[in-house]
Amino acid sequence: MTERPAQRTPNRQLAALIAEAGFSNAGLARRVDQLGLEHGLDLRYDKTSVTRWLRGQQPRGTTPALIAEVFTRRLGRRLTAQDLGLDACAPVYAGLEFASTPEEAVDIVSGLWRKDSGSHAELRKIAFTPAGLVVPSRDWLIGRADDRVARGEQPPAVPGAARAAGVPKIPVQGRPGVPRQRGQGERGPGQRVTGGDIAALRSVGELFRTLDNMYGGGHARQALVRYLEHECEPMLRGAYGEQTGRKLFAAAADLTRLAGWTSYDIAAHGLAQRYFVQSLRLAQAAGDRVYGAYVLVTMSRQAVYLGHGREAVQLARVAQQGAGTSAPPVVQALLHAAEARGHGVLGEVRNCTASLVRAERALEAARSGDDVPYWARFFDEAQLADEFGHAHRDLQQFRAAAQHAERSLQLRGPAYARSRLFCRVVLASARLGLGELDQACALGAEAAGAAAEMRSVRATEYVRDFERRLEPYKDSAQVRGYRDKVAALG
Repeated sequence: MTERPAQRTPNRQLAALIAEAGFSNAGLARRVDQLGLEHGLDLRYDKTSVTRWLRGQQPRGTTPALIAEVFTRRLGRRLTAQDLGLDACAPVYAGLEFASTPEEAVDIVSGLWRKDSGSHAELRKIAFTPAGLVVPSRDWLIGRADDRVARGEQPPAVPGAARAAGVPKIPVQGRPGVPRQRGQGERGPGQRVTGGDIAALRSVGELFRTLDNMYGGGHARQALVRYLEHECEPMLRGAYGEQTGRKLFAAAADLTRLAGWTSYDIAAHGLAQRYFVQSLRLAQAAGDRVYGAYVLVTMSRQAVYLGHGREAVQLARVAQQGAGTSAPPVVQALLHAAEARGHGVLGEVRNCTASLVRAERALEAARSGDDVPYWARFFDEAQLADEFGHAHRDLQQFRAAAQHAERSLQLRGPAYARSRLFCRVVLASARLGLGELDQACALGAEAAGAAAEMRSVRATEYVRDFERRLEPYKDSAQVRGYRDKVAALG
């Protein structure tokens, strides 16, 4: 990487921080390279590079920000490039920041939407970082709803210029950086946001949620991101009062979480993590603590999937603490189930069982007349049975896992096609653990067939996990038959 000519003055600030952190020159270079990988950067620094920095040479681009982040993580206090005696630089494009104001939150999330909606494939290669979970969850827990989110309202648009209430047209074309011509009825900067606009955002969310559940996150993810860029961002930069503004931020938080969820489903884990963090910040601007807890649970589920059980448990507990006892029973059940899944990954039988019991009791306490948030309506008896099945499978309690997985499949309708696929794989794995190879292979083949019809990396990985469990039986007639069926899928 090209460096600027060395300065004459040695960098004593950097030297002092290296000594405080206990880094060797090679160790610092290695950590900068590793952090670069988290952000999709292929850096090749070594101990000689650090020696040059100590002599006063200035690294270019985003490297000073990366170096500052390495020391921030090590020393537990926020440090900037200037604190290290380095020049101010371009910030690392991370999206893991928990913004201090609603305006800053809009800037960060809209930058994420714009970059993702283009041809920036490197954004989808950014690595997931467990360390990136700590600060946002802490800031959300101790933070308060923003005092004011309203933006300067402009006079109402002339009749006929406002978008009709309903589902807006979803943009599927357009290139970042190329000015778009607004046609009649399209929103311009500063225009008033209406209740119809927010209803439209909610309707679009339901549409994409349905597509995701049926066909996988890869089916319409890019259209969702472009919708956020072309429709939601202009609204956030429009004019609205306090009440409308809170509702707008709530709808934006939900759509952003869904963008993260669909990214997670295609294994773009670092990108998904960034969407979740920004959704959490938008939920704070909305003043919706319960939805913020749901976002944290979503982050916990991703951590479970990636094998970070301890982080998953911590996120679920922060969600419980932040939501408080006033959260609807269905939401409390959801939060406890998420904690159980983390304990299951860790093999902590007692803690997992206790969390499952709390989830079951909370769901039993829910009454049909309870005002359940729309985003929590999926969490019913079928979903709880699914959670039990996954947890017992992870604990290798296969008989219990099979019983709960079967119950979930009996209760859950076809609209949740991907969830049914996951549950079928859990049941297949449980049957295999019980020595029932015929049933396991039949169930696995059904799941493989369903996965072939979806654009979901998670669905494919569930099937592959089952196939790894089949390896000890690879020479059996049942497994050979399973492989023949899967091969015939093309």
